[in-house]
Amino acid sequence: MAGSAQDKTEQATPRRIQEARRKGQVARSTDLNGALCLLAMVALSYASKDQFIVDLQRYLAGYFSQVGHFYVSERSPVVALNDAARFALKLLVPFFGVALLAAMASNLAQVGFLFSTEALRLKGENLNPLNGLKRMFSTRSLVELAKSVLKVVIIGGVTYYLIRTNLEVLLLVLNRTPGGIYRDVLNFILKVALWGALAYLVLALLDYMYQRYDYKKNLMMSKQKVKEEFKQTEGDPHVKSKQKEIFRSMSLNKIISEVPEATVVVTNPTRLAVALQYRKGEMPAPRVTAKGAGRLAAKIRNVARENKVPVIEDQELARFLYRNVEVDREIPLEVYQAVAEVLALVYRLKAKENYRRI
Repeated sequence: MAGSAQDKTEQATPRRIQEARRKGQVARSTDLNGALCLLAMVALSYASKDQFIVDLQRYLAGYFSQVGHFYVSERSPVVALNDAARFALKLLVPFFGVALLAAMASNLAQVGFLFSTEALRLKGENLNPLNGLKRMFSTRSLVELAKSVLKVVIIGGVTYYLIRTNLEVLLLVLNRTPGGIYRDVLNFILKVALWGALAYLVLALLDYMYQRYDYKKNLMMSKQKVKEEFKQTEGDPHVKSKQKEIFRSMSLNKIISEVPEATVVVTNPTRLAVALQYRKGEMPAPRVTAKGAGRLAAKIRNVARENKVPVIEDQELARFLYRNVEVDREIPLEVYQAVAEVLALVYRLKAKENYRRI
């Protein structure tokens, strides 16, 4: 296993990453979800603490004001529990909603929208006790254990520090009015929660960085695996090269086959060659039927001469047509005049040749 891990020296390909994502394997930190949920709830607590104190005082005042005035029966405990449950539910529902939104936002930020049932499938290897023992003592399990211990130590240390530094203030709270006691105790609890949440967030960000590193490391591939995937997605390089050669040959044959039907071949004079075809009364404008550079240009010129197609040298026109007009496309307006002059020359040459034959 160590040897195979050492062989994995290549970064994961897009296909490998996509397959892992389809299986639900993504870089995600559950601690980051928890930290953001906790921060969101602490923020809501700070925003609504004054209203919470008012509601709590009103509830307790109403409850204790009835002492000695209501009839005690078998249903009295049930009624009291129902009232307490409604009050608690009224307070907690907003926190559940904020926590849910924070968790959804955290997941979307980390992995985007992802729905996969692959991770829910029951696999035989997961039922094997030996595999379970291996997972318990794996490097990842040790890392998770270290993270848990670190969270307890740091968050516990922050809490202990805050309690110790604010102990005198907490003792003085006992001399305050009930409303002041509620407010001071709640402020202290929120202060501890805020600093604990911030410490948790720092640990969560470090965990997210580790999860991304571990995710990329687990997806790394050997050079042989990359080659095999390339063959599956792009095809065997040797076969693909042969196919390109065949397509190139077919394309060249098609280009050359159009030259004998051309009206004229415009050259540059040796590097470029562009074949033009124009049939008066049948075509709205001349069109490019073939073009080429280098050896292909030489081939076009040779085929043109063999088939008695006029070859006219016009460097600027040949360069423009080669760069700006695709094969089987009509020429643009800006070269109408230049092409018309070339065609006029061709027609004059043909007229002289016909006159000589007579």
